[in-house]
Amino acid sequence: MKQLISVIFLSIILLAFPLGSARSGWDPNESQTAKDQNIQDHEVAQAIADFKNSDPSMEVFFQKAYGFAIFPSVGKGGIGIGGAYGKGKVYSQGRLVGTTSLTQFTLGLQLGGQAYREIIFFEDKVALDLFKYGKFEFGAQASAVAVTAGVSADSDYSGGVAVFTLAKSGLMFEASLGGQKFSFEPVN
Repeated sequence: MKQLISVIFLSIILLAFPLGSARSGWDPNESQTAKDQNIQDHEVAQAIADFKNSDPSMEVFFQKAYGFAIFPSVGKGGIGIGGAYGKGKVYSQGRLVGTTSLTQFTLGLQLGGQAYREIIFFEDKVALDLFKYGKFEFGAQASAVAVTAGVSADSDYSGGVAVFTLAKSGLMFEASLGGQKFSFEPVN
């Protein structure tokens, strides 16, 4: 029985962490996004393009936010006990200022695995500094907005941040409690 549970859990984790996606051809949105944001990382540029394509009204956050942390791929999985992990980049006023990681542990009714993108917009320098100095985490009461067309037009900052997610793949049934913790490493 333990082996069966281990195999199921491993399968879910593997589903949550895609091995990569095949891309071919030229994507005009991708190169424009990278140029506009001074972003050289292909995964980050694609994630930004995906957020903007899913909800064009999100452009306001990109233009007015003091900075943002973007996680191009977060893998999440669980059977009763779950977790998520992703690596990302932090930008302030169009410049890369550091790298970050997201770690999440959850407990409750949950089954499945998924991959998603997450972006955290910082309203001002104070909010970004809290993130950079490790004084930032989401508790069970915090929530992110799942991106669909027009959803960001009605969204606003809460506690100096606005958080959005965009599903990539997988399926997850979840009614659990947990929180996200972040690390930050400045770039030289």
